[in-house]
Amino acid sequence: MKKIKIGIVNVTGYAGMELARLLGTHPGVEITYATSRSSAGRQLSDIFPHLSCLNLTITEKPGEADVAFLALPHRESAALAIQQLEKNIRVIDISADFRLKDPALYPEWYEFSHPAPHLLAKAVYGLPELYRDQIKSTSLVANPGCYSTAAILALAPALSAGIINDNIIIDAKSGLSGAGRTLSLKSHFCEANETASAYALDGHRHLPEIAQELNIAGKTKTLQITFVPHLIPVNRGILSSCYAELSGSISQSELELLYKDFYEDEPFVRIVNGPPHINQVKGSNYCMICARIDRHANRLIIISAIDNLIKGAAGQAIQNMNIMFGLEEDCGISMPALYP
Repeated sequence: MKKIKIGIVNVTGYAGMELARLLGTHPGVEITYATSRSSAGRQLSDIFPHLSCLNLTITEKPGEADVAFLALPHRESAALAIQQLEKNIRVIDISADFRLKDPALYPEWYEFSHPAPHLLAKAVYGLPELYRDQIKSTSLVANPGCYSTAAILALAPALSAGIINDNIIIDAKSGLSGAGRTLSLKSHFCEANETASAYALDGHRHLPEIAQELNIAGKTKTLQITFVPHLIPVNRGILSSCYAELSGSISQSELELLYKDFYEDEPFVRIVNGPPHINQVKGSNYCMICARIDRHANRLIIISAIDNLIKGAAGQAIQNMNIMFGLEEDCGISMPALYP
């Protein structure tokens, strides 16, 4: 079988690093280049000794490939994606540059005007559980955000079934790797260890993405979503607790069946009986979901857990690539979690 030629743009970020680790052992691909402006000319193993099994010299610019994974910061991916698409290279963008369908939202949430608004309609939101058929035929995938993945997977079944009202609260906790490798005060050990803190109370950048997709799932435009993210002192993982008032009568067994039926054929979603822990998904591409009814408040409680660097970034990107190229969906990413 001819191997798919892979390019990784910005391999020295956490998402790029995980892409290299996972794709390096993927049986269906060959990494043809990996870029980093700050580390061009160096061996990947010099920067990441744990990747010494990969004989990769980092380049400054992209080369030839069948598909390019863009692990660049927001605002930097769009221009390069346009160039790659013009060369008939498929693109999986891990930034937010193609996630939002409304170009007017980019100045508000990401502080730039989108250079290719015509591509926003063509880009497919890369959540396979909801958009698998569209992913198969697209040349541009907008890989979802990590917080967004956990929240959307948690709430989509309930909204699709119409069992909750429009007012939704999402309380999410993330490990520090979600902030990236760039040094900042909030990620210093002394600032982040042995504590937990909420942030972005005026609105996190993943909020319009979450709202866009949940409104589609619920076939509405009226959802009122409060999303509060928190940093917790762990390396990786997202735990999302979602709350919404029930709109009718449903039993616990009916709720569990609803969720199991919705994700029956999904290789990476597990409906579990008890609240999941982030260390139960760490290092894996799985999302664990627990659905419960609070009878005292007539409220739905959904807890979801993912690894923000795998199902929330690199693993989901590879899942999308597998779908795009007709490979087995779990190829190269079927590993279980690292536990404990």
